[in-house]
This record gives sequence, structure tokens and C-alpha cells, in this order.
Amino acid sequence: MSLSSKKRLDVKEKYIVESSMQDLWNVWFTELHLGNSGLTVKVKRLVETAQSRYQRIDVLDTEDFGKMLVLYGSIMVAENDLFSYNEMITHVPLFAHPGPERVLIIGGGDGGALTNVMKHPEVKSATMCEIDRMVVEISTRHFPELSTGFRDKRARIIFRDGRKYIETGRRKFDIILLDLSDPIGPAANLFQKSFHQGVFNRLNDDGIMVAQSESPYYNAETVRQMYDNLREIFPIVKMYSCHVPIYPSCYWTFAFCSKKYHPIVDFDIDRYKKLKLKNNYYNLDVHIGAFALPEYVKKLIGEK
Repeated sequence: MSLSSKKRLDVKEKYIVESSMQDLWNVWFTELHLGNSGLTVKVKRLVETAQSRYQRIDVLDTEDFGKMLVLYGSIMVAENDLFSYNEMITHVPLFAHPGPERVLIIGGGDGGALTNVMKHPEVKSATMCEIDRMVVEISTRHFPELSTGFRDKRARIIFRDGRKYIETGRRKFDIILLDLSDPIGPAANLFQKSFHQGVFNRLNDDGIMVAQSESPYYNAETVRQMYDNLREIFPIVKMYSCHVPIYPSCYWTFAFCSKKYHPIVDFDIDRYKKLKLKNNYYNLDVHIGAFALPEYVKKLIGEK
């Protein structure tokens, strides 16, 4: 493929599409990570594209990952990579909290986190606050396996800015999940210390917050600052990770932040065994092993 045939799309220069003039079906999508590297996948067709009030939304049909949801140039989910991220952001805190009755999800428009939360019978209500209604509509059309939670009677969907919802509401939650896109675009202000302090205030006295915390390889400074801030707010802050093939470096992390419960010491193994979840990634061994970190990551976040 000739570099002269490269076409750059105006999406914050976040991704590029390349095609050969000799073969119009030879189309490749690249999500740029550091500007000089990224993930490139071969595209079979553009399924849907839209511009919401907040961002550009694309659904691509790819050779290796099936249909793929792309928000402002960042890959969010794909048919062949639906499970690890959504299972890990939900089941880890839900099995660490002894009574996860009220759950709040900020973001999560594809529905994957909500659907996994709804697998826990202890949950009496789950609220999802998503700023972009169009993300939910498009995800429901193209990723039905992720969106079954929308139909659960315990679920409540709110289309509102997550920061405003946290700052103006009074209802308290047992678990709050920050299922956010990258710290650019509409989610940028949800990675700030002031927002995390607001989340802390909306948790019950034994509440848990889990936030996706990016790639420690590609987003080292963001990760370091985030964990420094979180340790000034929560008494217990632990990083855990999982393998996500469509995300930068394929190594993704989460911040487990708790007022009381430890993710391993308070892991309810009996409840895990009783529920008999049919997962594709998460299991008992993964729950415990996910908190084992490479040395470079421990040094980055000051973990001893």
C-alpha cells in the first residue's frame, strides 16, 4: 500500500484510513496510540457512521474482530473482544462488596457493564448515566449481546452529563463504576481529582469505586497522576489489569478504590461459586491474579 494513498479523517487526528487505489476493498483502519504507533485492522465495510452532539460514532466490520464500535477514533468494543473488559470492571467489585444492592455506572453506553452487573441477584437497582443517547441506540442495534441489561427491570438509564449527575445528586450507592472512554473528548473532565472526590461523596460508608485507568505503557503520566490523586481520597487503592486485544498495548488497568473492603481479603468466594457465572474471561483465579502487577507498573504508581 502506497503512503501517498493515505487519507486522514478529521477526528482529532485520532485515526487514519488507508486504501489502495488499485484495490478499493483493501481498506485499513488505524487507531493511533502515541502518534507513531497504533492498532491497524483490515476493514470489510463501514456499517454505520454518525455525528452525535458530542462525538463521531463509527461501526466498522473488520476481518479479525467482527463489528467494531469506534468513538472519535478510539476503539471501544468489538464482536470478538466483548468480554474481558466488561467482566473485569464489574465482577471484581461486586464480589468484594458483601451487599452490592445499589450500583451506579457513569458512561458504559455500549451496555456491557450494565449487562454484567445484572447477573448479580443481590443488585436491587442499577443506574447507568450516559451522556450520549446515540451511543446506546447504535450499540443496541449492532451489539445485542452487550445490551440485554437495558431490558432488566432493575435497570434505569439516564442521559446526562456524568459530572453534573455526581455533583447535584444526593442518592448514595454501594458501588460506582466509571466505565469511561479515553481522557479526551466528552470524558476528559471525568478523570480529574475533583470528580473522583465527588464520587467518593456519593458512595455509602463502605462503598467501592472502580474506574478504568488506561494503559500504563502508553498513558504513563495520566496513570501516575490518577493514582496519586485517588490515594489522597480513598483509604484503599489497588490496581488490577486484564488482557484487552483491541486496546492500546492489549494490557488494560482498573483502579479499585474502596472505603472499607479489600479486593482480595474480602473476595466472597462462596458467593462466586454459588452464582456459577458463565464468563469468557473472569474466574476465581483471574480475580486474585489480576492484582499481580509487573515491576514497571508498580514503580509507576508507587505500589510497594
